[in-house]
Amino acid sequence: MKYSLGKPKLLIQADDFYDFMSQEASAFFAFINAFSIFLRRLIMLTSLSLIFLVGLVMGAICQKLKLPRIIGMLLTGIVLGPYVLDFLDPSILSISADLRKMALIIILIKAGLSLDLKDLKKAGRSAILMSFVPASCEIIGYILLAPVILGINHAEAAVMGAVLAAVSPAVVVPRMVMLIEKRYGTAKAIPQMILSGASCDDIFVIVLFTTFLNVAQGGRANVIDFVNIPVSIILGIILGIVTGLGLYLFFETSYARKHTVRNSMKVIIVLGFSFLLIAIEGWLEGKVSVSGLLAVVAMACTLKFKCVPAVSARLSEKFGKLWLAAEVILFVLVGAAVDIHYTLKAGLPALLMILAALVFRAAGVFLCTLKTNLTWKERLFCIIAYLPKATVQAAIGSVPLAAGLACGQIVLSVAVLAIIVTAPLGAIGIDCTYKRLLTENKPTKSHYTLNIVGHFRSLFIYFPACDLLYC
Repeated sequence: MKYSLGKPKLLIQADDFYDFMSQEASAFFAFINAFSIFLRRLIMLTSLSLIFLVGLVMGAICQKLKLPRIIGMLLTGIVLGPYVLDFLDPSILSISADLRKMALIIILIKAGLSLDLKDLKKAGRSAILMSFVPASCEIIGYILLAPVILGINHAEAAVMGAVLAAVSPAVVVPRMVMLIEKRYGTAKAIPQMILSGASCDDIFVIVLFTTFLNVAQGGRANVIDFVNIPVSIILGIILGIVTGLGLYLFFETSYARKHTVRNSMKVIIVLGFSFLLIAIEGWLEGKVSVSGLLAVVAMACTLKFKCVPAVSARLSEKFGKLWLAAEVILFVLVGAAVDIHYTLKAGLPALLMILAALVFRAAGVFLCTLKTNLTWKERLFCIIAYLPKATVQAAIGSVPLAAGLACGQIVLSVAVLAIIVTAPLGAIGIDCTYKRLLTENKPTKSHYTLNIVGHFRSLFIYFPACDLLYC
C-alpha cells in the first residue's frame, strides 16, 4: 500500500511573511524615529534651560562684581558653545541668527517707545553724522593700517574694516534707553543721538561690506550699492511710520467701538507687525532696499507720538519686561558664535589693529560733535558709547571665510577678538562713566503734573475694559 503525503502546506505564505516583517520593521523604525525626535526635543529644552539659568547666574555674578551683566552672558555662550564644552543643541545654534534678531527687535521697539521726537530734533545734524562718519573713519583706519600690521592687501583690508566698523546695537541701545529713563544727558539729547546713530550705522556698514566683498572677489564696485544706503533708510522710516499710524488707528477705532484692546494684546500685535517688517526686508531683497530694523524703530516712535502718554509708557514697560528674557538669549547666543580658538591665533597684531582702528573711530565721533553745545566730558562719553561691537561681527565675521577669500581666517579672528575686547569695554565704559560725564536732567514740577494727568487719563480710558486688573 502506497501512501502519498502530498505537498506540504505552509502555515504562512511567503508574501504574507514579507508583509508581516515589513510592517514590523516600519513600526520599529517609526518608534526609533519618534524616540529620536523626543531626545532632540529633550536636548533642545536642556539647551534652553542652560542658556537661561546659567546666563542669569553668570549675569548676576558679574553684577555683584560691579561688571555689566552681558559679560557673564557672553562668557556663558562661549563656554557652553560648540567651541568649548559643546553643551548646546545644534538645532538651537542653527536658528541662532533668527533668535538674536528677535531679541534685537524687542529692544528696538523699547527704544522707539522711549524716543521723543522733540529731543531727537536737538541732535539732528549730529545724529545723522553719527550714522556713517565714525564707521567710515574706522574703515579708513583698516585700509591704511591693516596691510602694514596684518600683511593683507587693501581690498581685503576694506572687507575687514566693513566687518569691524559696525557698532553693536545690542550693547548700545538698551543702555541708551536706560539713560533716557534715568534722564541722564537728555537735556542735550545725547542718548537719543547715540541711539538713532547706532540704528542707522549697521545699515551703512552692511551695504559697504557687500560692495567690498564683491570687489575682493574680483568684481567691481557698483554705484547703485551706494545709492541703496539712503534709499534703505528713507523707505524703512516711511514703512515704519505707515505701519505705526495703521496700528494707532486700529487701536483707536477698536476703543471707539467699545472693543478695548488690552495692553498685553497690543504687545503681541506690535511684536507681530515688527516681525512682518523684518520679513518684508527679506522679501524685497535684490529688488528694493528697505531697512527692516529702522522700520521697527520708526513704527514704535510713531506709536509713542500718537498714543496717549500713559499707553505708550505701559507698552514700553511691558517690552522692558520682555527684554529681560530676550537679553539672555541674545548675548548667550552671540557668545556661542565666538570661536575662542581663532582669538588665540589672532595674537598681538590683531589686538593692535583693533585698538588703532578704535582711535580712528573716536576721531570720527569727535568730528560729529563739532559745532555742538556738548562739553568735552559729554563728547568723551559719546566716544565710549560707540566702542562696543558684537552682533554684526558675530553675524558676518565668517562670511569672507565661507566665500573663499584668502583673508577669511584673519578677518574672522579679528572679528572674534573685537567682540571679546570691545563689548565688555564699551559696556563697562558706559555703565561706569555716565554719572560722571553726563548731567542728570531732573524732572520739573510740570513733568510730574503731566505724569499724574497721564495716569488719570489712562484710568478713565482703560477702566471700562478692566485693563488695570490684567497686568
